[in-house]
Amino acid sequence: MGGAMPLTSESAVVVFEKVRIAFDGREVLRDLSFSLRKGETKILLGETGAGKTVLLKLAAGLIRPDAGRIEVVGKDVVEMSERELLTFRSRIGFVFQEGALFDSLTVRDNVAFRLREERTPDEEIEQRVREALRFVEMEDSVDKFPADLSGGMRRRVSIARALVGKPEVVFYDSPTAGLDPVTSQTIIALLLRLRDLQGVTSLLATHRVQDFFGMASFRFDKEQNKVVANASESDARQSNASSTPTNVLLLRDGAPEFEGDAQAVLKSKDPYLNEFLVSAR
Repeated sequence: MGGAMPLTSESAVVVFEKVRIAFDGREVLRDLSFSLRKGETKILLGETGAGKTVLLKLAAGLIRPDAGRIEVVGKDVVEMSERELLTFRSRIGFVFQEGALFDSLTVRDNVAFRLREERTPDEEIEQRVREALRFVEMEDSVDKFPADLSGGMRRRVSIARALVGKPEVVFYDSPTAGLDPVTSQTIIALLLRLRDLQGVTSLLATHRVQDFFGMASFRFDKEQNKVVANASESDARQSNASSTPTNVLLLRDGAPEFEGDAQAVLKSKDPYLNEFLVSAR
């Protein structure tokens, strides 16, 4: 697989360098390189089959690439043993598509599952479970089962489950998939709170352009305790405000087609990007 390659940034939490993977002779990701900085949210956009979910599974060490280097929270994911990967995964959070909760467990036990696996003391488990559920506004449902919850509520519980271990980075696989527009906005507002109040670093895979612009165009204001629109580019310059740490990586047939922030997306003349923006609305 070749010698070790240098990181693209000392502050990078996730680094992919020339990653390639194929299934049954079909190349799913090819020559994929990008980095994710601490506190940043990178939106992985692309059509179904573009390789978004495969990318997240590679980052989590759930599958291994055929070539290339992947480094997450300072660890070489490709070279780790299965035992090392188990320890590594305690440092990341993963929100699976559709939530993937255990139907036979209560909300409390779903969120506590990882902590019990790690033999965390019972008193600490209860405190951290309550804290995570309170953050996603689901503490009142602690004794309910997944079947008693709406799709949006299940998604929020799955986010609490990902956060309870206080991970260094969170991977979201289509967190708004299958939800109505209002519930989708609720989930995006929650992710804005996580980004802007807790500084959560994340990769978010989606085919919804609305998810990207929601994350890139708004922020959670702590003083007002609500989601507000970002300042205009000129206002941000005048106030010396930092830009919202959200950008997009558009995948096309397993390769990076475009990468940039919201302003770059709106100004781009890339024909595939513009066609994707129109078709995905």
